[in-house]
Amino acid sequence: MKSQMKNIVIFDTTLRDGEQSPGASMNIAEKLQIARHLDRMKVDVIEAGFPIASQGDFEAVRAVAAGMEYSAVCGLARARKKDIQRCWDAVKDAKKPRIHTFLATSPIHRKAKLKMSKAEVLKETVKAVEFASSLCNDVEFSAEDATRTEIDFLKEVVSAAAEAGAKTINIPDTVGYTMPSEFKNIIREVVDVLPGGITVSIHCHNDLGMASANSLVAVQSGATQVECTVNGIGERAGNASMEEIVMSLVTRKDIFNKTVSINTTQIYPASSLVSRLSGLSIQKNKAIVGENAFRHEAGIHQHGVLQDKLTYEIMTPESIGKKEEALVLGKHSGKHAIIERLKGLGIDTKKINMEELFVSFKELADKKKEIYDDELLTLADEQLGAVNKIYEIDYIHTVSGTNTVPSATVRLKINKNDKVEIKEEAAIGDGPVDACYRAIGKLIGRNFILADYRIKAISKGGDSMGEVTVRLKEDDASEEIHGRGASTDIIEASALAYVAAVNRLMILKKQREQA
Repeated sequence: MKSQMKNIVIFDTTLRDGEQSPGASMNIAEKLQIARHLDRMKVDVIEAGFPIASQGDFEAVRAVAAGMEYSAVCGLARARKKDIQRCWDAVKDAKKPRIHTFLATSPIHRKAKLKMSKAEVLKETVKAVEFASSLCNDVEFSAEDATRTEIDFLKEVVSAAAEAGAKTINIPDTVGYTMPSEFKNIIREVVDVLPGGITVSIHCHNDLGMASANSLVAVQSGATQVECTVNGIGERAGNASMEEIVMSLVTRKDIFNKTVSINTTQIYPASSLVSRLSGLSIQKNKAIVGENAFRHEAGIHQHGVLQDKLTYEIMTPESIGKKEEALVLGKHSGKHAIIERLKGLGIDTKKINMEELFVSFKELADKKKEIYDDELLTLADEQLGAVNKIYEIDYIHTVSGTNTVPSATVRLKINKNDKVEIKEEAAIGDGPVDACYRAIGKLIGRNFILADYRIKAISKGGDSMGEVTVRLKEDDASEEIHGRGASTDIIEASALAYVAAVNRLMILKKQREQA
């Protein structure tokens, strides 16, 4: 008789660790959009941010906490009373709040960063967990850089944290240093030393490409919570990919004998959403969600798949929500068809003004024969992410060609202090896009460094929409901020992307000044 399958808790930290990817900062509206999707796909725990980091982070965590129906909402806090109190203030309105506090335990961190002895680390751990437990019933403790910590000391710290009230003990491979054979033994020793009823969690980074492998071997060794991110985004080389963890557990139940609560048909929409809002592209050969994940070019593969898909596919595209739609959307389509397609793409249509979206849809449909999913999602994103637009494109005219000095005239709507001002400027540049950016720079009174510029077609055919992604920064030392713009006119898309990045930068600066 088979033993009863145990459910693995999926802890998604896309909005916290994932957002720490360079250039991936998201505003509150964007974080909420992702959080609502994670909630609908039944992610067990959403780590929404680091509330002490800034006023913007605090407000984002609080907004996510108040809006989730299924998922527990968690905030991260250093092992300091001020951090923990701030975290609790942010998550306390959640249906299922959690405080996640951490302290480094490895020799290198104790010496170089904390300047603490083992005894001091132990004392601060207990004090932090006890205070967090006085505020919240659900407390998680992480021993930062656990995998480079002496095993006896690690067991001593996590045992003390559990005794102080932590219900979840997290063992992070903070710098992605550990190999699966090592991690397996660490988790077994931690599981053996902790009392029954304590959840053992893991949080693996991908510096050596082992994040998913380490996470899965930890599950086999007794861990019952996996911390991961959509598309594996995160610090440096990123985190364990949620889609890889979930689909490994689902596809290989014969090996793991575990279940997950995740609605897997929402994985692909989640991946697309996070990619669009974070500005981080998905590599074509990315496992599970990459563009080529279900494509077959070799003749022998194609022959096999035509006979039986199982010859070369171990899961179906439909199982992750990637499917071909028979319904064609165009200028004769009605609202009901659009609503149903959006729902199928994982969009909460209750959060969208369908009248406004329908007008935008018709305007686009007049320019092209068929509207594809990515184009429809772009229209939806414009509404779901529309918040605090300081600058808006009102008009663009460019001139360029052989033996012609490229020039651009740009008119902006500037929304400040409840007033709308219209300004227009012209500029010349190395090309029409550069001329546009120089004209916008004149209008806003500053020029930014263009750190990256990417363009791609987001649908098929010569009349497809082009999507431009840019990354801007104020100077060589500042962080990069991304912006996206889409249009059938690539010059317009470029200008929209630039202005979107400027708006994000202005909003981020304002939030930090308030903090």
